[in-house]
Amino acid sequence: LLSDVPCRYRLVGEWNNARITGLSMDSRSVQPGNLFFAISGENADGHRYIRQALENGASGVIGEKPLEENIAVPYIQAGNSREMLAYIAAAFYGHPARNLTVIGVTGTDGKTTTSNFIFQIMLRAGLHAGIISTVNAVIGDEVLDTGLHVTTPEAPDIQRYLSRMDSAGLTHVVLESTSHGLAQHRVTACEFDIAVVTNITHEHLDFHGSYEAYRHAKGLLFRMLEDTTVKQHGNPRLAVLNMDDVSYDYLHGISGRNQRSYSLNKVNTSADYRAEDIRYTPNGLNFVIVSEQTRQPVTCNLVGTYNVSNCLAAYTACVDGLKIPPEIVAEGIASLKTVPGRMERINMGQDFTAIVDFAHTPNALLRALETARQMTNGRVIAVFGSAGLRDRDKRRLMAEISQEYADVSIITAEDPRTESLTDILAEMARAAAAKGGTEGQSFYRIPDRREAIRKAVGMAQPGDLVISCGKGHEQSMCFGTVEYPWDDRTALRAALAEKLGIEGPSMPTLPSA
Repeated sequence: LLSDVPCRYRLVGEWNNARITGLSMDSRSVQPGNLFFAISGENADGHRYIRQALENGASGVIGEKPLEENIAVPYIQAGNSREMLAYIAAAFYGHPARNLTVIGVTGTDGKTTTSNFIFQIMLRAGLHAGIISTVNAVIGDEVLDTGLHVTTPEAPDIQRYLSRMDSAGLTHVVLESTSHGLAQHRVTACEFDIAVVTNITHEHLDFHGSYEAYRHAKGLLFRMLEDTTVKQHGNPRLAVLNMDDVSYDYLHGISGRNQRSYSLNKVNTSADYRAEDIRYTPNGLNFVIVSEQTRQPVTCNLVGTYNVSNCLAAYTACVDGLKIPPEIVAEGIASLKTVPGRMERINMGQDFTAIVDFAHTPNALLRALETARQMTNGRVIAVFGSAGLRDRDKRRLMAEISQEYADVSIITAEDPRTESLTDILAEMARAAAAKGGTEGQSFYRIPDRREAIRKAVGMAQPGDLVISCGKGHEQSMCFGTVEYPWDDRTALRAALAEKLGIEGPSMPTLPSA
């Protein structure tokens, strides 16, 4: 397992020739023969649980700190336990990524949608492809849930998925890569062949500390291209960059020679791929992707200008990186009907539009509300919150954006975690008021997300648009340290059924605010 690890480490004790049966980061789940990784996390230090891991049968331990007492199994002291975990997980599962063409997609907003476009394009081209996203992992006909909350799965999970894809005869995989996943080495050793960025805007500064550090984490995906092992089927090593985004100069500087760019901006005439003749319809988008070689008409079933950009990113990766013909790429884009929780329409027969969207960043909320405005001549009624224990600046920014772009804003719970929900909403209300809003008229504070959605649906008139933002496809909401089952789409259907007096799902339950 250590033969291919490029990290420096030190062995404490002696090798015992133990056969490693599995890898574990949780001492409670250690099985006999497992290699236990002591991870220093945000809320717990795995080194404190080494003794429990040994009692459960661990055959070896990898950590970062000197041992406080001698143990009867090998202890490997590394500079970074997570980095070691990634490389050892890859070795444990037989380096499956070396047999696959791996496309990584990163960015603040649009990662999941762009990943799904690429996945559908590959299927349309007849490639045996899989996907690992923050929504699910798809391996052939099997769809696996990748978690309750949006983040990249841990390294052993990713390598296990890749191994199953390799064993199933898949040849290509698109892997959505979050900043946490990159910074915490969850996607290290994934042997990326193509790296794609959507945008890098304001998000996760609570974790990364600054925009520059956040951008650096995203940039790791592009630096990894040069580290990819030479593969028998070839190495595109292609960087796909957004010339419209503030990240472009930075990523252009750190990526290798093989780069391609895309742009919506008519000023960026040097972009390799551009969108022209964009036309918006109630059911999606029509536009033409232009390059030096071709003009390819494209029809997209998703709404919003930002999805033109997502299409461009996917098109560039597939045409230039995978050498798929432009017309096949266009067919693949057109085959994607919807992405769970992304501008997903909920229709129970009401006379107004109801939508659930994952927008949980200032930029995503802005784009969602801009798109909502294009979709209706009535009022836009927005329901949203801001998560606890996350970047506090988002609260002010999102309240200001909704005050400016929505007719009515209803601020409510969105994963308050251990923070005071009352305090979170008070911050947002102050920002809305400072932007010229009036509480009880242009904005409301309703802590209970169920009642917030009911309020939005109840006040909606014919032709209006209700949009519930922030949760999207997610299946839980965190209060304190407990994840409670929650689905915005179910809640919106329940509220609509109540208003219409028809049968529908029951409103999900939540703890009292």
